[in-house]
Amino acid sequence: MSSTPPTKRKATIDWREVHQRLEAARVAVESVSAPTAEETQRILRSRARTLAREPGKSEASDDTVALEWVEFLLAHERYALASRYVREVRSLENLTPLPCTPPFVLGIVNLHGEILSVIDIKKFFGLPEKGLTDLNKIIVLQSANMLFGVLADAIIGVRSVPAAEIQPSLPTLTGIREKYLKGVTPDRTILLDAEKLLADGTIIVQEQV
Repeated sequence: MSSTPPTKRKATIDWREVHQRLEAARVAVESVSAPTAEETQRILRSRARTLAREPGKSEASDDTVALEWVEFLLAHERYALASRYVREVRSLENLTPLPCTPPFVLGIVNLHGEILSVIDIKKFFGLPEKGLTDLNKIIVLQSANMLFGVLADAIIGVRSVPAAEIQPSLPTLTGIREKYLKGVTPDRTILLDAEKLLADGTIIVQEQV
């Protein structure tokens, strides 16, 4: 006599209990990963110390910044002016001498319809005289309140000089050249302070022609 196997009853899933367990697991995980109040304060203090150190790091990195300089010749010596003060470099053409002006005022030129005075800083610095040639250039310096040209015997080019390599002075640089000295490179290029030149009232021609 055969017997019929008993019918299996399908298990009923309690979805409410499942959701409760999942929620409990989520809360447990978040409680482990979330920092405590004490840990939060420690993290904030660490970040504050890091931010306080950053200005010092940026100041130290200034020594590695390379500044651009326009290098030129004056009486067989190499000089340079910061390129940020140089508006342009142009050939010395159509120079008109001016009477009744200081010896360092070479004359004036017409620069794009604007009258520009040209300063011969060889005379200003007491350097040996040299006649004008086709190599002479005018380095046009400009600030917010001043504009004039500086005579150069020849332009060498534009070079980058790391701030850390700029030396303060040379024993041979005295008097007025020392006054306008920004620094000296290891290869003895004299870096002039264009900002001081542009701000010097003695360069402004006060005499009446």
